[in-house]
Amino acid sequence: MLRSTRALMLCALFVSTPLLALDYRIETFSEGLENPWAVAFLPDGRMLVTERVGRLRIIEADGSVDPEPVAGLPEVFVAAQAGLMDVVLDPEYSDNRWLYLTYAHGSLEANNTRLARARLVDDELHDFEVLFTAQPLKAGAAHYGGRVAFLADKSLVLTLGDGFDWREQAQNPTNHLGKIVRLNRDGSVPQDNPLVAQEGAAPEIYSLGHRNVQGIFFDAEHDRLYSHEHGPRGGDELNLIEAGNNYGWPLATFGIDYTGARVSPYTELPGLTSPLLHWTPSVAPSSLTLYRGALFPDWQGDLFAATLAERSVRRIRVRDGMLAGEEILFEELGERIRDVRSGPDGALYLLTDNPQGRLLRVVPSE
Repeated sequence: MLRSTRALMLCALFVSTPLLALDYRIETFSEGLENPWAVAFLPDGRMLVTERVGRLRIIEADGSVDPEPVAGLPEVFVAAQAGLMDVVLDPEYSDNRWLYLTYAHGSLEANNTRLARARLVDDELHDFEVLFTAQPLKAGAAHYGGRVAFLADKSLVLTLGDGFDWREQAQNPTNHLGKIVRLNRDGSVPQDNPLVAQEGAAPEIYSLGHRNVQGIFFDAEHDRLYSHEHGPRGGDELNLIEAGNNYGWPLATFGIDYTGARVSPYTELPGLTSPLLHWTPSVAPSSLTLYRGALFPDWQGDLFAATLAERSVRRIRVRDGMLAGEEILFEELGERIRDVRSGPDGALYLLTDNPQGRLLRVVPSE
């Protein structure tokens, strides 16, 4: 499947632009978090934060961290990149209290990404159930993906990684390595998934040819699903995800291997969908959101990508459906940014990826 005309337009009109002025201030909202990974906003003004080491924390509306982690979590495999990852509320959370968690499951010799859900009742998890475990189980502790987004029909997409040492499997439709999968909220497979009728294919697959997708966001207003993924040395990608498309890894990439060897001689190939943009050298994108708040009118509708290696957040301007430049924000922090979220109060929230991590709140300078 060739990449769409819209994707061509988005890619062709991208121009990098510098940040001209600091029109924000950064406040420490919460601190003392151990390698926080994701934040979710509860309807009552509190927040949930996952810590990679296997804890789910409640942050009160005043920023204080509940000293007792949320009870009811399963055993999580924690090593290197493995651990507790995303937390996302059900689209009907106010009625059903379901929240969704992703985490590494298994042992160093046999593990992969798992999706589960539970109800948050009296600050404890109840009715815990495993919905999906990526297959096959593999050795090592790298490239899990682990981000979740809900689509317009309230089905969900889950990002996965290629397991690092199994990159060729990203092109194999019989398994989940290097894929984005789509599930119903109860873990069943939607019957309109693109590979459901393909003999031998994993029916959960929504798109394939990915390396390690750690950012995904559904723009409901324009019906667009954006994702970004880590390349090796270079070749980090921002993609517009369409059902059934193949995004090329490792057949086509702008990155090279960590040894300096070429992964592929091709940056694009017929039948593979090219990225909207790529970051070379790598910035290590770790989370993706779209700003819809009122505090920063100029940011309305723009994408924000947190980065680990660059220790920044990339603001990617979107104008009339086309990329219109990007700015590098928050480098003054000098910290790895694991998550970026547009908060219900109009502020932008950041999680720093440190053993003493912080939840930061970005508001206008005046």
